[in-house]
Amino acid sequence: FGLFLKKALCTLLKVAAMQLSYKLTNIFIHRFKMPQTTPYSSKFNPSTYSSSHSHRQPVEENYGGLHYRDNKLVSGSLEALIQLLVPTVDYYPDRSYIFTFLLSSRLFLHPFELMSRVCYLCVDHHRVGDPQTDKKRIREIAPKIVQLLTEWTETFPYDFRDERMMRSLKEMTHRLAFGDELSRRAMQRLIQRLLRKLTTLGQYEESLATSSATAAAMDRPLALKSKQQLVRREECVLNLCDDPFVFAQQLTHIEMERLSYIGPEEFVRAFAQKRPSDNHKSLFSKRKASNLEAYVEWFNRLSYLTATEICMPVKKKHRARVLEFFIDVAQECFNIGNFNSLMAIITGMNMNPVSRLKKTWNKVNTDKFDILVVRKRERYAVGSNSIIVSAHLTRIVIPFFSLFIKDIYFLNEGCVNRLPNGHINFEKFWELAKQVSEFLSWRQVICPFERDRKTLQYLISTPVFSEDELQLASYESEGPENNLERDTRRSLRSECFFENPCLRH
Repeated sequence: FGLFLKKALCTLLKVAAMQLSYKLTNIFIHRFKMPQTTPYSSKFNPSTYSSSHSHRQPVEENYGGLHYRDNKLVSGSLEALIQLLVPTVDYYPDRSYIFTFLLSSRLFLHPFELMSRVCYLCVDHHRVGDPQTDKKRIREIAPKIVQLLTEWTETFPYDFRDERMMRSLKEMTHRLAFGDELSRRAMQRLIQRLLRKLTTLGQYEESLATSSATAAAMDRPLALKSKQQLVRREECVLNLCDDPFVFAQQLTHIEMERLSYIGPEEFVRAFAQKRPSDNHKSLFSKRKASNLEAYVEWFNRLSYLTATEICMPVKKKHRARVLEFFIDVAQECFNIGNFNSLMAIITGMNMNPVSRLKKTWNKVNTDKFDILVVRKRERYAVGSNSIIVSAHLTRIVIPFFSLFIKDIYFLNEGCVNRLPNGHINFEKFWELAKQVSEFLSWRQVICPFERDRKTLQYLISTPVFSEDELQLASYESEGPENNLERDTRRSLRSECFFENPCLRH
């Protein structure tokens, strides 16, 4: 019995210590007017990592487990950061902080765990046992709880595919109904909007799976077809859409749709798996960054589609016509602001099966292509962030996604998540949130172009050559120039087209 009593007392002391920590942090935040996180625009501009021309000594301050430098939050304990997220009757966190913490907190605890703690601190932690007092307090804080949950569900809706998260939302609705009918109705509307969004997401992912299965089924017999058979499909495509501007518009539709379904948390989840030393890999073991991966796969598909269409025609003048068409499409993508499709097309034209077609290139005015390559290099030189500096929200900006991912990757690899004192490195997460918030701004623009269903269907589902098939088609268009290429063609013929006498001369 003595041992049991000792364990019980230890447990009570731990609980009391945790509650005391919450109360002290709350006192520092709300009674002593601790420096607040700055508004979104001023926090994210300029970069927290940009060099300062001032040589003055920065002002360092500590408040209840939070560390500030020049009035900017730079680190803190997990418990203190959670407390800073929780609204009270006379306090509501900045939107910049809400976004940054919801984005980065999943590196340290599951969203469901965070949801449970927030619900506890908002409601249960402050219950006094008197029904009237509790009802009054809930009525006072309910609008702020609804606002916080609205921002969570609007910005990170995919968190709520977890049944436990939805259950917590519904439980919070019942709790708020105890003190405020208006807030209960607001919560019901919030849940309805969330369910509609999740339903749309499910339909999109199902359509992606269907398109991938259809394309795979069409690709399997592609190697069994002769080049002469494939030319007829290529000619129909150019007859279907020979306007580079319209073609670029349809590419932009696909880009913007796929961008819109990438959740901001997918960037954190994608790179978190690469850092097992942080001891949080289990948080991401059940889900993958599926929409982000699908977007990267789209870039690869467009590159191979470009190369396939150029390599298929038997006649040199037809190949030149297709090549010029894609150069014009790339130029229109640049004019629109669709830099991802621009880069995918240039990548396709730079693939060896296309670049080696010297006779074809000699029939094309390459000045426009050279200009595109120079512009591509300029984008590499200045980085992805410069693309959106002067962009207005009404203008389409679809960045070169691989460069954007690279920026986030190096930020993640170059900065630790936790400091030696155990604090979370919030300076890193301010910068991460800045970059991901730019991504969110790109998604807000509505694509203004009219849809061409036949062209869209072609772009999504028409079969494309594999790498070996592209190489063989290139050799069949313009023969090998040396013994190595002749040996390669002979090997590829036997592997890919051994059943087709049409491809044997």
